[in-house]
Amino acid sequence: MADPLQPGGPLVHTDTARPEWIDYNGHLSEPYYVLVFGDATTALMDRAGMDAGYRAATGCSLYTVEAHVRYLAEVGPGAPLTVHTRVLGRDAKRLWLWHELRVADRRAATEELMCLHVGADGTTPFPPDVADGLDALAALDGGRPAPEQAGRAIRPVGGRAAENGTVVRRPPT
Repeated sequence: MADPLQPGGPLVHTDTARPEWIDYNGHLSEPYYVLVFGDATTALMDRAGMDAGYRAATGCSLYTVEAHVRYLAEVGPGAPLTVHTRVLGRDAKRLWLWHELRVADRRAATEELMCLHVGADGTTPFPPDVADGLDALAALDGGRPAPEQAGRAIRPVGGRAAENGTVVRRPPT
């Protein structure tokens, strides 16, 4: 469920870790982190002018082309979930987002997204009013730099990975 978003306020989405989202280890299962982040992206779209009416009228929306999720802490059943979203950048057709999932005062996960604005004929530029809305959301950060973890890739292990100049081989199976 999305919090009512007030103009000019921070981008925040809240939910609760539902019993059906809990895995065999008693913690939030992997796909549900992404579900909650997806709902936070929808809240951002609504706030930036790409709400359900916009999507129905234009046939345009955001399409995620790359995502990087970091699972940092276990989340138990019934935990209150708060996602803070930042617009890290955009160009005519692309949007770079950062979601941070918190449970109380603890950072539980992050998700970094690269999204495209798409319509029936493929990628299409953001219309001026949506671009202005996204720029206003980016300005909420007051010029803060992107989080240190943004833009990182997964570090390879085994096979081609090198550690101190030495190739690390995976153990035989």
